[in-house]
Amino acid sequence: MITKFIKRILRRDPMVRHTAAHTSGAPKRIPKKSHRINPDLLSKNAVKVTQTLQQAGYEAFIVGGAVRDLALGIGPKDFDVATNATPDQVQKLFRKARLIGRRFQIVHVTFFGKGQPEIIEVSTFRALLENAGEHVAENGRILRDNVWGSQHEDAARRDFSINAMYYDPATETVLDYHGGMADMQKKTLRMIGDPAKRYREDPIRMLRAIRFAAKTGFTLDAATSAPIAKLGKLIHDVPSARLFDEILKLLMSGYSWAAIQGLKDAGLHHGLLPLLDHILDQSADSKEANDFVRIALANTDQRIQSGKSVSAGFLFATLLWPDLLNNWKKNIAKGISNIPALHDAMDGTIASQSSGMVIQRRFESDMREIWSMQPRFEKRVGRYPYRLIESPRFRAGYDFMLLRCATGEKNPSLGQWWTDFIATDPAGQEALMASVKNEASNSASPAKRRRRRKPKATIQTEASPD
Repeated sequence: MITKFIKRILRRDPMVRHTAAHTSGAPKRIPKKSHRINPDLLSKNAVKVTQTLQQAGYEAFIVGGAVRDLALGIGPKDFDVATNATPDQVQKLFRKARLIGRRFQIVHVTFFGKGQPEIIEVSTFRALLENAGEHVAENGRILRDNVWGSQHEDAARRDFSINAMYYDPATETVLDYHGGMADMQKKTLRMIGDPAKRYREDPIRMLRAIRFAAKTGFTLDAATSAPIAKLGKLIHDVPSARLFDEILKLLMSGYSWAAIQGLKDAGLHHGLLPLLDHILDQSADSKEANDFVRIALANTDQRIQSGKSVSAGFLFATLLWPDLLNNWKKNIAKGISNIPALHDAMDGTIASQSSGMVIQRRFESDMREIWSMQPRFEKRVGRYPYRLIESPRFRAGYDFMLLRCATGEKNPSLGQWWTDFIATDPAGQEALMASVKNEASNSASPAKRRRRRKPKATIQTEASPD
């Protein structure tokens, strides 16, 4: 105990101002009987991180969205930990830990198990913004943020009250600094501090507000929603990589269609993903495209809510398909042959997105493969089907084709044929291909019968041979 106490004194970093100096910001301590968080929903690795930090003499809590979800009875997808240890101090305590980020430096602690690796994100308590003035742009946006502070300051720096709660697994206590638990009971999403100022500090908070409202079903309070319409244009000043990450989170939240409608209602969809402008701003003219995207996103939401994985490349391929299909048809109408018309449409569709959120190259490659595969599903004879199912991206292309059948773009019989072809044995596959040949021959228009002309009658004369 004495050793731990000495470590705790010696490890205090001069850049960190501790909670003891801010007694005026004491949190409300909520015991287990009130918050009713189920310990079984906790990540064992997240608990291990907090225990390791606490045993080394630091403060450590599960924080943010994980606490919000736990209080709602939802198993969090990700776990974040907040501590008064600096990133360098955190990194020294874990074997598989690396520093990331420039604007705000954090530590990713990776755990490997039987399934997918789990990353626990560990951040140091942040100072209040006035202590980082030289790192703030003229419009108020934070450029760099590596000035550490106390838990009280860190709570004040968080965006919404429901995200400013800290959970200690050791004592099973929630520390609530800004009435987050009460707001959850009222189903209200409330910004901490002056919303307009907070949006200027970080315009991404506007997108986060829409995403959280869609996920929780909560309502933005009037003060939180009022400045969004006026300040929405600030989102375009955010670095494209960070904007892409936030849009991806929104689309993969498990409530993507509700979130997109929220973007439309708030006037934030313009220019983020140009396709959304077309789909959301028109009604009758884009009904078919709207239906396609809505069904695609509903399928994505269902998979995410059931714990299944989703490919970002597949998701963007579906969002951009109506635009690509329109360009493809126009190219064919110009007299360009089918496959070149498709590839030209791909180039045009992807180029049209450059004015908004830039889709990363690795996802662009997946999109092109899925799109290129679509005409090949029409070829169901000879070696074509066998070659197609050997493609590494066949499953994604097949699922995409089924989506086209579900929306009425393609005949459902095509999807059923491929479903049967995958499931059956070689003899059954041959029979299925034979059925395609028979179908083609039966549907072909019968050839015109040539009328047999009668031979001219020959006049028999004496000179004619017998």
